[in-house]
Amino acid sequence: MRILVLANTPAHVHLYRHAVDRLERAGHDVLVLTREYACTTDLLDYFDMPYRVYGDHETDGYSALGFARELGGQFLTIGTEAVRFDPDVIFGRGPYAAYAGTLSRSPVVLVLDDEPGDFNHTVSRPFADCILSPEVTRRDLGDAHYTFDGFKECAYLHPDVFEADDDVREYLDVEPDEPYVLVRFNALDALHDTDLEGFRPEQRRDLIERLSEDATVFVSDEGGEMDLRDLPARSYDLHPALIHDAMAEADLLVADTGTMATEAALLGTPAFRYRGTDDHEYGEFQELERAGLAEQFDSYDAVRDRSLEILAADDADARWQRKRREYAADLVNLTDLLVDVATSRGELERLDRSTKRVLQPRSRSM
Repeated sequence: MRILVLANTPAHVHLYRHAVDRLERAGHDVLVLTREYACTTDLLDYFDMPYRVYGDHETDGYSALGFARELGGQFLTIGTEAVRFDPDVIFGRGPYAAYAGTLSRSPVVLVLDDEPGDFNHTVSRPFADCILSPEVTRRDLGDAHYTFDGFKECAYLHPDVFEADDDVREYLDVEPDEPYVLVRFNALDALHDTDLEGFRPEQRRDLIERLSEDATVFVSDEGGEMDLRDLPARSYDLHPALIHDAMAEADLLVADTGTMATEAALLGTPAFRYRGTDDHEYGEFQELERAGLAEQFDSYDAVRDRSLEILAADDADARWQRKRREYAADLVNLTDLLVDVATSRGELERLDRSTKRVLQPRSRSM
């Protein structure tokens, strides 16, 4: 079989990397189409995934005309590569996957989550042969939409899949019993981040200074603009492929971005998200809050004070790990599901009974 995967962001690489590896080892031909955005190609290289680049994703100094030209060039390259590869099935999300499927006349499987905005869903839904999303996703995308009990992050953080690198503390140069915190600042440059604001500059500085009183602070600044020279913090500078290992060992993650907070929660690390001006209610995050694995805050003072409270609690790590074991044990291993759906060419009726049981039709008309 020939499987085409559209991976536009680092999160997409993690979503598919184990499935791609298993499909290749089973003798299937897999190609990933990607763009130069953040550390996406760095991850593809690290995990030795077969890929071709269809374009860049620039966010600075953009005009509407420039964006249109770039988009046109990307669609041309994607179409050319898809027709040349002639896939049996395509995985992705949004208009890129839909376009590739239309030109190559291949089945399209969309793997979605509860992101804000309806543009991607509206554009791609009519072209999808199968849509998969977590059960907590609140949208109903029609008869082709099926849900599973879990999160898209279960493709790489499910207990049956994730294996932590025991040497990550050595890479970070922290002692075995040294508490440390990961602080993630969002660049807020994605389409769905338009007009959003996370931590303000003065809040970033205050947060770092207060957390550093109780722990070593590592800062992951997605925008790459923060100067840490006069602050009691270290830049998180490990290879991006090791971020989940660092999260798993951390005493706390504080962020103004949703993905890393969700990931930390699924690893059993206290995960606190500052919403800022983002008033979208994410189904995944609400579920993790219900499970006691994550918390989100509308007030900066509240997230700061709660962070300090957790760092002062001697039993926080044990409590979160216990909650993670109890909660994650029953979640779907999404990599298993992706592999099964790929080998069925996106035709769910061809799945075996055990795989079918983990999927539920979302459409209220069914």
